[in-house]
Amino acid sequence: MAKTKTLLFVNGTVILPDRMLKNAAVLCRGGRIASVGPRRGLKVPDGATVIDAQGGFIGPGYIDIHVHGGDNADFMDGTPDAVRTVLRAHARHGTTTLFPTTTTGSPQQISAMLRACRDVQKKWNAADGAQIAGVHFYGPYFAEKKTGCHARKGRRDPDPREYLKSFDLNIIKVATCAAELSGAEKFYTEASRRGCLVTCGHSDSSWPEMQRAFDAGMRHVDHFWCAMSSISSVRARFGFPMHGSMAEFVLMNPEMSTEVIADGCHLAPELLEFALRMKGEKRVLLVTDANRALDMPPGKYRFGPQTDGEWFESDGKVGFKPNEGLASSVVGMDTMVRNMARMTSAGVAKAVRMGSLTPAERTGIAKETGSIEPGKRADILLLDRELNVKSVYLAGEKFSGETHG
Repeated sequence: MAKTKTLLFVNGTVILPDRMLKNAAVLCRGGRIASVGPRRGLKVPDGATVIDAQGGFIGPGYIDIHVHGGDNADFMDGTPDAVRTVLRAHARHGTTTLFPTTTTGSPQQISAMLRACRDVQKKWNAADGAQIAGVHFYGPYFAEKKTGCHARKGRRDPDPREYLKSFDLNIIKVATCAAELSGAEKFYTEASRRGCLVTCGHSDSSWPEMQRAFDAGMRHVDHFWCAMSSISSVRARFGFPMHGSMAEFVLMNPEMSTEVIADGCHLAPELLEFALRMKGEKRVLLVTDANRALDMPPGKYRFGPQTDGEWFESDGKVGFKPNEGLASSVVGMDTMVRNMARMTSAGVAKAVRMGSLTPAERTGIAKETGSIEPGKRADILLLDRELNVKSVYLAGEKFSGETHG
C-alpha cells in the first residue's frame, strides 16, 4: 500500500490518550493522520480506501522501550537479519515503534548490535515491521550482583573509551547504568547531554546514590521491582541507619518514571495497581522485556547473543532459569496492555496510553507518534473489544505479517 494512499478508518471506537471516542473516524493521508472526529456527516474523500474496524477499537501503535528479541532472534545476534526478525515479531503484537535493547556482552558484540540496528533503521520499510526509534543501551553497565539472567562475564563498569564510541554512532536514545558503579555519574551526564532518556537498572543503589544520579540527569528506572535495590539490600551494604532504595526514590520523586512487565508472571495484580496509583499513567510505562522465545515453543534458548548468551528456559508463559528466577518475558505488548486493562483500575484508555504515548513522551518522540492525533505518523492498530490485535498499520501501510490475538 503506497504512502500516498488516503485511508479512512470507520465503525470503531478511537482510543485517545484520555478518553474513548465512539462512532469515530480517522482520516489518513500520505502516511500521516489528517483528522480524527465523529463519523456522522463525514464525506468519504474521493479515492479513499475505507477500512472497517467492525465495532472494535482504533488505537495507536504500541511503543516498547525495553525489548530484546522474538521469533528465535535477539538484537544482540548483531545482524540485520536478526534485527528484522525481531521487528516483524513485535509488529505482529501491535508494536509499531521500538528501542532495540542491548544485554551484557563484549564491546565487539555490542558494537555489532548497534551497527546492525543503525543499518536497518536507515533502510526501513513497512515490510520490516516495527520502526526503530533508537537503541536502548541497557547492558553492560550493571551491578555485579544484579545481572539477573544476563551473562555476568559481560558486565563491567562504565568506560568512556567504550561508551563515547557507542554514542557517536547516533543511534542510542535510552541509556542505562547502575548508579553505584564507578564512573556512573559521568556516563549519565554524557547520555543526558546527548538527549537520551537516562535510566538506572540492574542496580543495588541507595537513595544518596540515586540522588547523585538524578543530579547527573537520570530520570527513569528499568522494570520496577526487578533486579533493583530494596531497603533490606541497601541495609546489607551500609548497615544502620537504614537508607531508602531505588523504589522509594522513584515513588517520592515526581520527575521519575518507571516501567512494569505486565505479563502476569513477573508482577502480581496488586503491584501493577500500586505502581499505577503511586506514579500514574504518565510516569509508568508498559514494556515487554521480551526475549527470543517470544512466539516460539517451550524449550531452552540463549538470552542475548546466540553464540554465548546465558541459557534459559521458556514454558510459553515466561522465561526462567531453573532454581534461580525469571529470565524476562516471552509475550508481546498486546498481552501487557490487555493485562493492565483487566488486572488494574487503568481501563482501556490508560492502559493503551502506558504502552504508547507515555513511552513516546519519555523518549522525546511524542510529536511524531504515540497517539491518534492529526499530524502524527499513521501508526494505527485495529483491535477487537478484547484488545486482540486484528490489523497493524505502519506509517499508513498495512503490515502483512499475521497478527497475534
